[in-house]
Amino acid sequence: MDVSLSQSVVNTATALASQKTSDAVNITVLKKALDIQKSSAAQLLEALPQPQLATSGSLGTQVNTFA
Repeated sequence: MDVSLSQSVVNTATALASQKTSDAVNITVLKKALDIQKSSAAQLLEALPQPQLATSGSLGTQVNTFA
C-alpha cells in the first residue's frame, strides 16, 4: 500500500472527525445563546407595566354583542 495514500486517508478521517466535533460545539453554543435571549426577552416583557383599563369614554368601556 502506498504510504502517501494511507497518510491522505488518515488526514481526511481526522479532518472529518474534527469537523463533526466543531459542529457539535457550535450547535451547543448557539442553543445556549438562544436560551439566554429567550430568558432576557421574558424578563423584559415581565418588566413592562400593565396598561390601565379605560374608565370613561366609549372606547374600551362598552361591549357590543349581537345574537
